[in-house]
Amino acid sequence: MKILKSNAGHLTNFEVLDLLRSRGASKDPTRVMSLITSSEFKVYDYLVESAACDQTRENINQFVEKSKEYKLAKAEVINIINIRPSSEVELAPLIELEQRGWDEEKLTEIVEMVTQVLPPHPNQKESDEVAAEDDSAKAGDEDNAEDNAEEEMDAS
Repeated sequence: MKILKSNAGHLTNFEVLDLLRSRGASKDPTRVMSLITSSEFKVYDYLVESAACDQTRENINQFVEKSKEYKLAKAEVINIINIRPSSEVELAPLIELEQRGWDEEKLTEIVEMVTQVLPPHPNQKESDEVAAEDDSAKAGDEDNAEDNAEEEMDAS
């Protein structure tokens, strides 16, 4: 491989993951036939479990375009893409708030934009699915309890 430009810029985790996939990285347990080093496999394993695994170039380009109105620095945009914060508490450390004088409302706007444009973190999807299952199970239990209560009232 020939390096055309050294240090041409910062990369998002998605771009690194895409590069590793193009070089043959996968979840193959043998990993014998690949041209990837063991350290690159460790990076790949980490990135597959991060928010980058479900992102697309379209998501990232759309987020970059929408974030221009907030005049974020390139490093802030890359950090937001890589971390994919889902609350103001997660977003606040990624942005230099003191220099901008932003209030909670601006942070909320950015978090809403992030959650609309970028796909959720894989762990967040799992916890959302579990929460949805718990909610439906609780709703079913409440319905059963109401039905039982009505039956008891009818019987007496």
